[in-house]
Amino acid sequence: MSRPFDLDPLFRALTTLPGVGPKNAKYLEKLIGGPKVLDLLWHLPVDFIDRRFSPKISEAPNGRIATMEVTVDKHMPNARKSLPYRVSCSDETGAITLVFFRAHKDWIEKQLPLHQKVIISGKVEYYQGRAQMAHPDAIGLPQDRAAIETVEPVYPLTQGITNKAVRKAMQSALGYLSALPEWLDEAHKKRGQWPDWYKALEAVHSPESESLLSPEHPARMRMAYDELLANQLTLALVRDRARKINGRAFQTEGVLREKILSALPFDLTSAQKEALGDIDKDMSQPARMLRLLQGDVGSGKTVVACLAMMSAVQSGAQAALMAPTEILARQHADNLKPWLEAAGVRAIVMTGRDKGKTRETMLQQIRSGAAQVVIGTHAIFQEGVDFNDLGLAVIDEQHRFGVHQRLALSSKSKGSDVLVMTATPIPRTLALTAYGDMEVSKIGEKPPGRQPIDTRLTPIEKIEDLVAGLKRQIQTGARVYWVCPLVEESEKLDLAAAEERYDILKAAFGERVGLIHGRMKPLEKDAVMEKFAGGDLDILVATTVIEVGVDVPEATIMVIEHAERFGLSQLHQLRGRVGRGSDKSYCFLLYTGPLGETAKERLSVMRDTEDGFVIAEKDLSLRGSGDILGVRQSGSAEFKLANLAVHGDLLAAARADAKLIIEKDSELESPRGQALKTLLYLFEQDQGIKNLRSG
Repeated sequence: MSRPFDLDPLFRALTTLPGVGPKNAKYLEKLIGGPKVLDLLWHLPVDFIDRRFSPKISEAPNGRIATMEVTVDKHMPNARKSLPYRVSCSDETGAITLVFFRAHKDWIEKQLPLHQKVIISGKVEYYQGRAQMAHPDAIGLPQDRAAIETVEPVYPLTQGITNKAVRKAMQSALGYLSALPEWLDEAHKKRGQWPDWYKALEAVHSPESESLLSPEHPARMRMAYDELLANQLTLALVRDRARKINGRAFQTEGVLREKILSALPFDLTSAQKEALGDIDKDMSQPARMLRLLQGDVGSGKTVVACLAMMSAVQSGAQAALMAPTEILARQHADNLKPWLEAAGVRAIVMTGRDKGKTRETMLQQIRSGAAQVVIGTHAIFQEGVDFNDLGLAVIDEQHRFGVHQRLALSSKSKGSDVLVMTATPIPRTLALTAYGDMEVSKIGEKPPGRQPIDTRLTPIEKIEDLVAGLKRQIQTGARVYWVCPLVEESEKLDLAAAEERYDILKAAFGERVGLIHGRMKPLEKDAVMEKFAGGDLDILVATTVIEVGVDVPEATIMVIEHAERFGLSQLHQLRGRVGRGSDKSYCFLLYTGPLGETAKERLSVMRDTEDGFVIAEKDLSLRGSGDILGVRQSGSAEFKLANLAVHGDLLAAARADAKLIIEKDSELESPRGQALKTLLYLFEQDQGIKNLRSG
């Protein structure tokens, strides 16, 4: 199955467009994010200039763009280069002066021949009561009037490229469009009053009214839906293939689970029981489980995962738990240890640190099945690690592990179930695009005994009072995280900010202050973290590298410096590092004023709620669907035409549509199926295409 012939022109290089040379192509590529004609077509206008207004000179209003026919009366060049060259023009109602700065005399004389009628278009402004137009945007002969009197789209630009250059390239690119077989369901298309895809594209690139710039215009809705459908169909194909790899049915109730439940010092919350019910239902079926378990920091996902692992072990298979870092893997192992010991289950921890004989012994135990539970970093899924029979893989902190990695993992095991845990609350719309290949369960409540975190907004001017307060708290045994912001684009500046704060705090608190930043080696970070967790340090200064992970119940104070620079989800994740024990915890959001509206709203949301799901939805509405998970999504969708904050309903419709398509025609062989293959190629959804080929 190769790319349909009709799409070839769209995949040509930008340099095939007239007027786009190698230098221009470089700038264009940077602007639109790709080297192809297709990338250019996805670059949508944000405004337009209407040149259809054509008054007489005496009726031209100040500040408005007008297109007029005038006679050239007089050239007034200036001997001094720094002064403008003026040309006086008129019609039967009045006079207007054209003004040119640093323009060539020859060029002006050629464009505006004396006593000739010409068409000019540009902004009319009044100076000392006289009409003038500085640097007309267009000059032509009367016969060029129709070409000048148009509506011009205005595009987002970057250094080195003008709107005129983008428009010219776009006009040529639009010439490459052709009608393609319709992939939309006819009834759905009719309901939305959506145009054909190429007509939609032509319409958005020639906006004649404000409405065409709105993401809710039928042409823009059509294009957003196409993109979302390509995304959802890809995920549905991936999932369909993954589920067709035979899974197996596990016994979900059993003696191992009973032993763990009776060893727990608490009862499961109703939300935990519900999530476990979802997992049990999946694991007791022969189809493979692909489930995402969402739960705020401290909601008790690990216990649920441990009980799920027992279903695999009870049935004679192995279970694995993968964490993003070594220190987290060891922490999981410590947390699970008492429960697994109570059940009599043999577990090993394996990270990149294990070498030589130790590693060989571990590999042997994994191969033979003696290790019933394997805990570790991604090292446990690398080449050379062969499980005897992996029944369930649990992956912690999913957003570092995209669709592609999940696929690689499923090929490692013959149909093992996959459970992914994330502490990042993900808005419903994003969950569908980043995790559309999975079912989702949610743990929405905190375990009993956890106190709410007292969140306070503190202006940076009060930092001295804050430090004095910390001294008192530390004397009563409190431990403090102090987070310095990441400086966009610059690790060096980050480091400088964190080191400076570290030096200041060290002067106030002595040697019991530690520092962690992104340029340290993992082992160095672990060493500092272990000192903090063990109580040898009272304050840990860090850039945001502490976001994911480590559990220090004694840490009850979180200070976030320049909180106004952080996204909501990130602030929420950071705050979740405290409040993990039964003591009262505090989070101080230090800000530098004056605050913009969005920053104000963000910080007050943080003060008013601790519900991660409320925060995530709010984050999506405040900053659109860019990089909401705080971490660049590996394998998640970055949309060019759809805006999830506006097109959330379209996404839900696309998911339902994709589900139906797979049920009816999973190989995409019907006429609509063939057209849908074209759609997948158009949006470069290689993963979906690969799954079709391997089907």
